[in-house]
Amino acid sequence: MAEDKKARKLKKAKSIEPKAKKGAEVQEVVAVEETVEVKKAPARVRGARYVQARAKVDKTHTYSAVDAMALAKKTHIGRFSGSMEAHLVLRETGLVANVAYPNSTGRTIKVAVATDELLAEIEKGSIDFSILVAHPSMMPKLAKLAKVLGPKGLMPNPKNGTISPDPEKRKAELEAGSVTIKTERKAPLAHVIIGKLSMSEQQLAENLQALLKAFPAGKVLKCSVCSSMGPSIRVSVE
Repeated sequence: MAEDKKARKLKKAKSIEPKAKKGAEVQEVVAVEETVEVKKAPARVRGARYVQARAKVDKTHTYSAVDAMALAKKTHIGRFSGSMEAHLVLRETGLVANVAYPNSTGRTIKVAVATDELLAEIEKGSIDFSILVAHPSMMPKLAKLAKVLGPKGLMPNPKNGTISPDPEKRKAELEAGSVTIKTERKAPLAHVIIGKLSMSEQQLAENLQALLKAFPAGKVLKCSVCSSMGPSIRVSVE
């Protein structure tokens, strides 16, 4: 009996030993994981001219549109006259806005209206336009050219305002500076060129206000502007 009891204790001790070893291995792995250091990407090094320009911007202050444009011009470090950019933080992704700027942004675009003659030219491989506008009745014919126009971003779409019951009127609006603004696919952000630095502060401010008003009320949370080569300046969205 004593030998049987001793054998049972020995068997039980052997069955516990692997579990204890397994627990020790888990603790060892955890300890190793805790000591792993995450290497951070090196911070971007800015040049002396940019640092000096950035020092002129009060990061704690929200500027008016006109003041922000004037400051963006002063802090532009490029050797050429660049563009004025607006960067928006919106409440949600998927927002789309059509903006008709009161002042030309300096961007030249060629708008075409879909006709049977134009479709024949497209089939031959001739595409001499940057935006295509179509009447809804033309869409079945354009569907045949979707593989040609789609990859180039030229297929008319109701979301960007290129399908219209009055395509000639829409063409005139687009040529006058009307643009469609969309958020990024995975983030509620929008990045827009609102004009050239050669424009007056008032003209640039008017374009910015038109951009902000194009979105539904309360959808724009933050806005900043900058030149194409300059620091960011926070602007009031009210």
